[in-house]
Amino acid sequence: MPTVFAPDSVGLVTPQVLHFAEPLALACGRSLADYQLTYETYGQLNAAGSNAVLICHALSGHHHAAGYHSVDERKPGWWDSCIGPGKPLDTNRFFVVSLNNLGGCNGSTGPASLNPATGKPFGADFPVMTVEDWVHSQARLADALGIGQWAAVVGGSLGGMQALQWTISYPERVRHCLAIASAPKLSAQNIAFNEVARQAILTDPEFHGGDFLDQGVIPKRGLMLARMVGHITYLSDDSMGEKFGRGLKSEKLNYDFHSVEFQVESYLRYQGEEFSGRFDANTYLLMTKALDYFDPAAAHDGDLAKTLAVAQADFCVMSFTTDWRFSPARSREIVDALTAARKNVCYLEIDAPQGHDAFLMPIPRYLQAFSSYMNRIAL
Repeated sequence: MPTVFAPDSVGLVTPQVLHFAEPLALACGRSLADYQLTYETYGQLNAAGSNAVLICHALSGHHHAAGYHSVDERKPGWWDSCIGPGKPLDTNRFFVVSLNNLGGCNGSTGPASLNPATGKPFGADFPVMTVEDWVHSQARLADALGIGQWAAVVGGSLGGMQALQWTISYPERVRHCLAIASAPKLSAQNIAFNEVARQAILTDPEFHGGDFLDQGVIPKRGLMLARMVGHITYLSDDSMGEKFGRGLKSEKLNYDFHSVEFQVESYLRYQGEEFSGRFDANTYLLMTKALDYFDPAAAHDGDLAKTLAVAQADFCVMSFTTDWRFSPARSREIVDALTAARKNVCYLEIDAPQGHDAFLMPIPRYLQAFSSYMNRIAL
């Protein structure tokens, strides 16, 4: 019996790959001579090429944002709640493009890819990436797809930073920018969390200076710890309390340091275990550094309004009340700078208990506001 997908699903999707032979100069001073980007598309590009929307992913995201790769796949893409017929990113109206960034571990060229100069995985020799580097590579992808201007560039968290950078690097190529649960730069606390996560990986005996694949191993424990630390920051105290409280896995305490006694411990260990089996440790290092380095206002002595003065897009900024990793105050910094730069901007702070991960969830008010903004976009 054939699988029947929901009417608002994009259904089966197939990843696509584009190779680029023109060298890409990077902010770190190095370049990639040859690379590939893996991406997916949903919907159809109209004759005018005016309905394209770019989805920029967060730290552990990738190209598979919606639909299913096979009829046996249990979970759809990571932003399926927002992409599809009748959803905020309505594929009856928009041609949606989602890619895996350079340095990723889901098909695009990254540390686990073979270095053509050596025939071995890049490993530690893969160059450090920045948000600006990603945007330049995404612009080349747009060129290859025949997209001269995006109707919108959309992203949450690190994806929101990329959306902002698009309006600075290629102002004439973006009509609308949606930055969700994001920030104009990381706080010292956020950089500190990233450093703890990186040190967990770097000090794992199986890391081997980043060349662990040559040794036939992975720094599993370090990557698990990094994910556990990160995951704590993605959830709010309220959501963790509601989901786990002080619930025990068994009826009694074991009075040792090895047993999994509390439900929240079990949850974090599961998340770390699952993540360490599918994500590359070098990619995690790269992605967290790209977060740390993002500071577009530095080009104008910390004046974000001056940096955003070149933007031609209209903006929609959204935040969530219990998000303490990228708090509403950080989104308001973006809004204040856009207002000072005399840009068109709307802002919504959504009351939601889920914390930073709220941007991935089907929260009714969030989806309604998201849809309302996207419906205003003329094609």
